Amino acid sequence: MLARISAASLDLSQHIDAVDDPACGAVTTFIGRVRDHDPDAAASVVALEYTAHPDAETVLAAIAERAAAGTVARVAVSHRIGRLAVGEDAVIIAVSAPHRAAAFDVCREVIEQIKLELPVWKKQLTSDGESLWKGLGG
Repeated sequence: MLARISAASLDLSQHIDAVDDPACGAVTTFIGRVRDHDPDAAASVVALEYTAHPDAETVLAAIAERAAAGTVARVAVSHRIGRLAVGEDAVIIAVSAPHRAAAFDVCREVIEQIKLELPVWKKQLTSDGESLWKGLGG
């Protein structure tokens, strides 16, 4: 399993390679990217600045382990920190499993729990110079 918090750009192929298993016939991926808008923002989004608690990587690994529990799915997940421009990857998840249903289910569970539990906060920067902090659950 791969679970990391990274200041460096994320690489989808590295995540796919990390879950490679000849017994697995399905690989699902999820990429969360910085978008140029947010319903809570009055102006367009120009960047996000992510910060993480020192335990974030441990929490991320626990999320991946729980999501895969009771399956033979393999999980690779990373979350960026630092300043990200519109279009940059903030989260990458790859999951392999013998069948597609388990791969999709585990992948969805990982991203849903990241949104709820991962101690990573983002400062959303907009074109009008405003900023908005968002954290766990948001």
